[in-house]
Amino acid sequence: MTVTQDRPMTYAKMKGLVSFFSALLKGKKVGFSDFLQKFVSNQQLCQHLDPQKVLQRHSRMRREKEQKGTASSLNTETSQMKPSDFDYLKVIGKGSFGKVLLARRRKHGDYYAVKVLQKQMIVKRKEQGHVMVERSVLLKGLQHPFLVGLHFSFQTPNTLYFVLDYVNGGELFFHLQREGSFPEPRAAFYAAEMALALGYLHSLEIVYRDVKPENILLNSEGHIMLTDFGLCKEGVAIGGIMHTFCGTPEYLAPEVLQGHPYSPAVDWWGLGTVLFEMLYGLPPFYSRSKAEMFENILHAPLQLPSGASQAACSLLKGLLERDFFKRLGASRDLVELQEHPFFASINWDDLLAKKVRPPFIPKVTGPCDISYIDPEFTLQPVPASVNGRCQAGATSEAFPGFSFMNPVEYVAAELVS
Repeated sequence: MTVTQDRPMTYAKMKGLVSFFSALLKGKKVGFSDFLQKFVSNQQLCQHLDPQKVLQRHSRMRREKEQKGTASSLNTETSQMKPSDFDYLKVIGKGSFGKVLLARRRKHGDYYAVKVLQKQMIVKRKEQGHVMVERSVLLKGLQHPFLVGLHFSFQTPNTLYFVLDYVNGGELFFHLQREGSFPEPRAAFYAAEMALALGYLHSLEIVYRDVKPENILLNSEGHIMLTDFGLCKEGVAIGGIMHTFCGTPEYLAPEVLQGHPYSPAVDWWGLGTVLFEMLYGLPPFYSRSKAEMFENILHAPLQLPSGASQAACSLLKGLLERDFFKRLGASRDLVELQEHPFFASINWDDLLAKKVRPPFIPKVTGPCDISYIDPEFTLQPVPASVNGRCQAGATSEAFPGFSFMNPVEYVAAELVS
């Protein structure tokens, strides 16, 4: 919409335009603070600015820049951040393609979780798509209290680096292993925060597809943080359909196992399996034999041991409905869960604002306290290779445009430089 003299510039519009230019300028070494000051002080410019034309011009310039060659762009991006900008202190996690490390940024002293992925392994298994989807989802501006956020991403010829929020309250899996199960109010609190995170992703037409206790972290205040977006699928609206077989065996929905088309309701099945495990100590259809477990997921009746409330049993039956068209959340998504009696005591606005006191608060003394992180990870040596000083080269071609700096981080860097 063009801003004219007949429609004076409001604070909301001004804020939107400033945000727009912040996004345009991210990653460019210009005097952002000087530019911003001049921009907001020029009312005449604001009154005649047409964001649509600016956007079209920016898109055209971006296309022209991309046509000049990927390698040059990558070198420029990577020069913003490099492995040696961090001190790598501890291994705090492990995945299929690398490790997650606790790292301190040398310049500012801030702590991050750095996910280090080996390109060769990713390319060998043809998983480039999943890695780039994870980056894309993190770049959606996931400013949500229960989702792990991305601060930087960069690459060297052999390695990809995701610099993420550092969360040291432990995996939900770690706490379940230690305690066996949770009291119902604690399980309800975690399930409600997870529901808000999943509902938010669904509102962006993103399906998570990998709900499991290992991907649910607790921060130092006791709130949940959903992490690992590698299996996410973008562009799936409520009622949309997918076909890809993916996920973790214990938590797979029956429609995924059968190879049938499935919808965002697959995430509500996942939430049901995690809620069941929080209440009873094991996933609902668990067996040491995978074949038997898959058979159970497809055909075995849902067994609800005694001890849970009637509302909890009702919610579990709704979430673990095999017909995903009838599953709770299939029609109106998050709203259906919010209206369920199990969550009657939850004030959803307060929960989203983190005004509800968590039922368990990890006793951590600071960012270097790793007492809630599994020693299986923390006792491993930090790989010497993570501190590589080489610049991006030809082998970066499989991951063009990977490098990123959060605009907030960029503005902060500009202000102190």
